[in-house]
Amino acid sequence: MLRRVATVLAVLAAALLTASPADSRTSRRPLRVLQLNLCDSGFAGCYSGRAVPAAAAVLRDRRPDLVTLNEICDDDVAALGAVLDDLFPGDTVVRAFQPAYDRRTAGPFLCRNGRAYGIGLLARLPAPRRAHTVDGGLYPDGDTQDAGDPEERAWLCVHAPGAYQACTTHLANTKPAVAQAQCVYLLGTAIPAVHARAGYEPTVLAGDLNLPDITACLPTGYQRRDDGAVQHVIATGDYLITTGAPFDLGGVTDHPGLLVTLSVVHP
Repeated sequence: MLRRVATVLAVLAAALLTASPADSRTSRRPLRVLQLNLCDSGFAGCYSGRAVPAAAAVLRDRRPDLVTLNEICDDDVAALGAVLDDLFPGDTVVRAFQPAYDRRTAGPFLCRNGRAYGIGLLARLPAPRRAHTVDGGLYPDGDTQDAGDPEERAWLCVHAPGAYQACTTHLANTKPAVAQAQCVYLLGTAIPAVHARAGYEPTVLAGDLNLPDITACLPTGYQRRDDGAVQHVIATGDYLITTGAPFDLGGVTDHPGLLVTLSVVHP
């Protein structure tokens, strides 16, 4: 049975359940974080076929540093990454994608166009910074997956040494208890394990969490902002959320955009 291989997690996670600011945080720069759920699989009733061009227009207008993408096809990441390339010539724009899996086929979930379906992340690294690693995988079987849902949910992180760690996910919409367990796993196990492997960096998580209230899974010291519904931007205490609000996307998807600005906290 074809399965994914998630990154090394549980053993290293226990010592890092709460976020600790990095000593070099004074060198960090503010971040503009844009969360988008584009409903671009082609199957859902919210599909319009216009979400990716609309998202490209938002990128040109808002000029974000990080873009987290939910309900997308893998070619959407490439298309939107090219937009950021044009906006920030000379900088590195990391493109990362993690498919959800289809338990009926034991392979990646597919969009109607045959491309892999899942979550993505675009991360701008100002020149001359280029180094980064990508981690991700599916939530483990058990209480962090809904066995009755063909879609197996995933998480994704980009770790940029000396800059930041950015993550995204799209949690289960079938059962709140499953979404809650996924949230606990991501913030309490997966993200701390990446810190333990690659080194601590100020961390941002954005995504459609399908939970209006994430208090129960939010580690001590994290900041958060939401769209008034289920999309959230969460950051470690190295950052202060200075601005953040949802904005209308003109009906191209069933979610608003959420743009949040994070300022660096100096000691």
